[in-house]
Amino acid sequence: IRDRYPIMQRQSPAVVPAFLSGDYDNVDSEYLPLLSLAETQSSPAARGVISTARTMALNERTIVQGGCWDYLDAVFKRAGVTRDTIHKGQYGQGPYANSSDIQAGDWLYYINHGYNGVEHSGLFVGWTNESAKEALILSYAGENRREPARYRVYDLSNVYQIMRPTI
Repeated sequence: IRDRYPIMQRQSPAVVPAFLSGDYDNVDSEYLPLLSLAETQSSPAARGVISTARTMALNERTIVQGGCWDYLDAVFKRAGVTRDTIHKGQYGQGPYANSSDIQAGDWLYYINHGYNGVEHSGLFVGWTNESAKEALILSYAGENRREPARYRVYDLSNVYQIMRPTI
C-alpha cells in the first residue's frame, strides 16, 4: 500500500515581500528583486537601513527638508544605526574606492557623472553591472523639489567616501 502513495516533499511556500508586487513611480520594477536581495542578505545594521529607506521612499514617500545628506541622515537615525567611515577621499581628487569595498546599505559620496559632475550621496543597494561600475542607488534630490527619494542606476566610478551602518 505504501508504494501507491509517494511521499510528498513538503516545501514551505516562498515568502515574497509585499513591496515586490507594488507599482511605484520612483523605482523601475526590474530592480525590485535586487532591492529585496540587498535587504535579505546584508548585515543586520545594513538591513535596517535598507528596509527603513525602502519604507520611507516607496511606502511613505517621505519628504525631508534639505538635500541628499539630510535624507540619508534621517534614514540612518530612524534605522537606529551609526556610521563608520570605511573609505575617505576628496571630491574631485580621490583616492576613489574599489567596487569590491562597497556593500549594500553603505552611504556613498560620489561624483554624479549624470548630473554635471556634482558631488552627490546616496544609499548603495547593489551592482547592476559591477564591471561597468553601475549600481542601484537610493537617491534624494531635495532642493525643495518635494519629490520622494528614488532608486536609479548611477555610475559609481568615482566613489570618494564610504560610510557603513553599524549597530
